[in-house]
Amino acid sequence: MKTTLKTLAAACAAGLLIGAMPVQAQDKPVQLRFSSWVPAQHALNPALIAWGESLKKASGGSISATLFPAQQLGKAFDHYDMARDGIADFAYVNPGYQPGRFPVFAGASLPFMFSNGKSGSAAIDAWYRRYAATEMKDVKFCFAFVHDPGTFHSRKKIVLPSDVKGMKVRPATDTIGQMITLLGGTNVQSSAPEVREIIERGVAEAVTFPWGSIPLFGIDKVVSYHMDVPLYVTPFVWVMNQNKYNAMSPAQKKAVDDHCTTEWAEKVAANWADFEFDGHAKLAALPGHEVYKLTPDQLAAWRSAVAPMEARWMQELKAKSGLDGKPVLDALKQQLVKYKAAL
Repeated sequence: MKTTLKTLAAACAAGLLIGAMPVQAQDKPVQLRFSSWVPAQHALNPALIAWGESLKKASGGSISATLFPAQQLGKAFDHYDMARDGIADFAYVNPGYQPGRFPVFAGASLPFMFSNGKSGSAAIDAWYRRYAATEMKDVKFCFAFVHDPGTFHSRKKIVLPSDVKGMKVRPATDTIGQMITLLGGTNVQSSAPEVREIIERGVAEAVTFPWGSIPLFGIDKVVSYHMDVPLYVTPFVWVMNQNKYNAMSPAQKKAVDDHCTTEWAEKVAANWADFEFDGHAKLAALPGHEVYKLTPDQLAAWRSAVAPMEARWMQELKAKSGLDGKPVLDALKQQLVKYKAAL
């Protein structure tokens, strides 16, 4: 069932930063289709709705939108191409669902870099803007963001990297999939909405996932152990169909551009980050579930085990894009420090 932007307008409009501009005589009404593949009740959707409401006000009411959650317009794997092809005018995309296609962006999935999802979203957006026009040239890049750090959620307790050997794991991104392979595990690919089913059927034994989304997607019914460490983040983008943007008036384009900023990246990610962080306590309170921390020695073993991934990512980046990976990754780390989001 589609969710209209009017549904949460009253709740979301208050406190938004609105750069209002006068409507030009030539500004024709524009109706946008927002596509979000997460469930309608997911914490990201109200933020996208609020973003659309602010865009509507900034355009003097000439731009309006309808949000289609829960894969109504297409599968999660297809959202980048849906924005490219105009099936959606704006799409929420996990670039990691398409291995090798966005090698620069994949660097943000490397383990043990992000401490949180709020300022971490500002950091990744500020970093990736330099590369988006080349790596995502099929669409208009709006902003990048991340969820609060995720970890292993599994049917058996994972404490050391060696515990992953022989396990079947659904990774969040291709980069995390490479980590699973490095540790001797087997990757099982699926989108987030399919995770519960593949674990329930025994196709996978564990998943890398953020915390609050475990109960939201029903995965708490099929896993019991949760390693309490900020292992990784999944980076996402909010992108627009380029033809739709090109057809807008100058005033409408400015309204869009003013909403495609680092500040908006953090704002859109904020409530979702809180939701995921709150999942630690929710899972710890569930009967039969164990949330466990690692000792300093265990954590050191993990960092050592995944250390080769940086060099491997740099090799793949060089092969696919010709870029030297060290300055690219150093730039991301600098932004993480700047925005106080580094581990």
